[in-house]
Amino acid sequence: MSRFDVVSLGEPLYELNRQPDGNWLTGFGGDTLNVAIAAARLGSRSAYVTRLGDDIFADELRALMQREAIDTAAVIADRGAPTGLYFVTHGPSGHVFTYRRAGSAASRMTPAGLDKGLIGSARFLHASGISQAISDSAAETVAAAIAMARRAGVQVCYDTNFRPRLWTAENARPVIAAAAAQADILKTSAEDAEALFGLTAPAQIGRHLLGLGARVVVLTLGKDGVALATRDGLEFVPGRSVAAVDATGAGDAFTGALLSELARGEALGAAARFANAAAALSTLGYGAIAPLPRRGAVEEALPSGD
Repeated sequence: MSRFDVVSLGEPLYELNRQPDGNWLTGFGGDTLNVAIAAARLGSRSAYVTRLGDDIFADELRALMQREAIDTAAVIADRGAPTGLYFVTHGPSGHVFTYRRAGSAASRMTPAGLDKGLIGSARFLHASGISQAISDSAAETVAAAIAMARRAGVQVCYDTNFRPRLWTAENARPVIAAAAAQADILKTSAEDAEALFGLTAPAQIGRHLLGLGARVVVLTLGKDGVALATRDGLEFVPGRSVAAVDATGAGDAFTGALLSELARGEALGAAARFANAAAALSTLGYGAIAPLPRRGAVEEALPSGD
């Protein structure tokens, strides 16, 4: 039996989210941390791999992980670098992120710091394009972790999560394609697929990414739901309409819920329907982590038969 359902690798961030009254709501984020906590809240055993600075933001992030039952044996303290921060503001076109993460502790991750035993003890290793974009050494660390997972028979979940503020599409494309080729579950978005590969039709996107070597492609389509591409064809799972107030981290909520369900033995389509409901619920509150739902709330939101 695997020790962990999800081992997630990347950069955790301290969050400041601007509220309608002008005040700042403190919180936490970072795509791969969001995934680990989303899965844990749904009953999965999660661990996190990163480096944190020696500051109050790191202290609060460690306390968060402890509260959320995230294993932190591979969360390393780095006294020579700060913990990353980000700010969320809201406007007519949605939420906007502003980052203060250059030279962060997480960007100083190296392959030498990886725990092969920890990675080999998981059902899924999760990483993302953001995990790679923050530095060359972080990109090398992701590649090494994926290789470890593959050798150990651990399934790899990879999210393209392309951020043009961190790197150009030209620089990102070969790195992301190489990771995608190793993915058992490749999660991407319509926006990422267009920016990275110039593709817009779900069938085209699925064929291209499967052709790279991915085993399953999960394409999020916003309010239109998700498309699931496998060697057997393309399946659409409709989205869920809710009175959303903040979509920060909704894609990560989806991924964490998807992995949680797959770890429980659910089929891909059923897991995606559950994950759609979890992602929709995560938009009902502010911040990336605070609104992540528990299992009871997701099950209650699912129509009978799902």
